[in-house]
Amino acid sequence: MTSAQIEIQIIAALVAMACAIPGVFLVLRKMALITDAISHSILPGIVIGFFITQDLNSPWLILLASLTGVLTVFLVERIQKSGLVKEDTAIGLVFPALFSIGVLLIAKNANDIHLDIDAVLLGEIAFAPFDRIFWNGIDFGPKSLWIILSILVVNLSLLLFFFKELKLSTFDKGLSTALGFSPVVVHYGLMTMASVTTVGAFDAVGAILVVALMIAPAAAAYMLTNDLKKMLLLAVCFGALSAILGYWLAYFLDASIAGSITSVLGLVFLSVYLFAPHKGILSILYRNKQQQIEVSLITFLLHLNNHDEKSERHIKHLNEHINWHKVKSKKVVELAQKNNMIRIENEYISLTEKGKSFTDLAINYIITNDDSKIESIKEDFFLFRG
Repeated sequence: MTSAQIEIQIIAALVAMACAIPGVFLVLRKMALITDAISHSILPGIVIGFFITQDLNSPWLILLASLTGVLTVFLVERIQKSGLVKEDTAIGLVFPALFSIGVLLIAKNANDIHLDIDAVLLGEIAFAPFDRIFWNGIDFGPKSLWIILSILVVNLSLLLFFFKELKLSTFDKGLSTALGFSPVVVHYGLMTMASVTTVGAFDAVGAILVVALMIAPAAAAYMLTNDLKKMLLLAVCFGALSAILGYWLAYFLDASIAGSITSVLGLVFLSVYLFAPHKGILSILYRNKQQQIEVSLITFLLHLNNHDEKSERHIKHLNEHINWHKVKSKKVVELAQKNNMIRIENEYISLTEKGKSFTDLAINYIITNDDSKIESIKEDFFLFRG
C-alpha cells in the first residue's frame, strides 16, 4: 500500500468523522436537507472571496463560504416562519437562487481566468495527496489533511464544551431558554459548524459525498440508539468505516472513490434500516406478527373464560366458532400450552389457574386501559417476555 493510498484513506476517514458530528444534530432537528442546500449555496461566497483575494487557497474563501451557508439557513427560516410555505419548499427556493448567483458571477467575471464551477464546487479525493504543504523544504503532507484535521478538532472541542447546550436546545427549547441558554445562538452556532465543515470538506471529497457523510451515518445511528452520546459515537464509527471500505471498493472495481464511499454508506444504512433490533423493518414486522398472535391468544383465553359448556371448549370448535384456520388454531393452542395457560383432556380445553389469572388481568386491562393490570404478568408470559 502506497503512501498516497494511506493519505487518501486518512483524509476520507477524517472527513467522515468531522461531518458526522454536526450531522447527528441536523438529523435530530429534522434539518437533513439543509446540508444539501449549504453545499450548493456557498458558491457565491467562494466566488466573492476569490474576487477579493485572487487566490483559491485563501482562508477567506472558507470564511465567506461559511457565512453564505449561515445566510442560507437564515433565509430558509425566515421564509418558513412566514407560514406561507414549508421548510422543504423554502430550501428549494433559497439554495437554487444563491447557487445561480454564484454561477452568474463566474460566467460574467471569471471567463478569462482559471475559475469554473468544477474548480470551486467539485472535489476529487484521489487528487488530495498531490496538493501538499511544504515549509523550509519539509513536506508536511496533503493540505486537505490539515484542513480537515483542524475542522475535526474544532468540532470535537465545540461538542465537548457545548454538549449540554446542544442537547437541551435540540430536544427541549423551552427548558433551554429557562436555564439561560439561547436556542437561537446555539442553533446558528451549529449551522456555522455545519457550514465550515461542508466548505472544508467538499474541496477534498466533493459536494455529494459531503452530504452523504453528514446524513447517512447519523441516520443509521439514529435507528440503533436513543442515547445521544452513543449516537454520536456510532455515527463517527459508521462514517470512518464506510470511508475506508468505500476506498477499497473503488480500488478493486477501478471506480470513483466518492461514488464507492457513498454506495457503502447507502448499504450501511440499508442494513440498519432492515435489521436494526428495535426500529428495523424486519424487527417491526416480527413484532407486529407477535402482537397479532398475542391478540389471538387473549381472544382464545377470553373465549374459554366466557364458556363453561363442553361443546364450546372442544378443540375442533375453534375453527368454527372463532373462525380461525387450522394452522392458526394449532399455533395459538400450542402457545397457550407452552405458557401453562390451558390444559387439554380428551380434546376438551380448560383454563389453568395461571390462565384464569391472566384472563382476569386482561379483562381489567380492557375495561380500565391501565397498563399496570397486564404488565405484572408479562414476565411469566412467553410472548411478552423482554
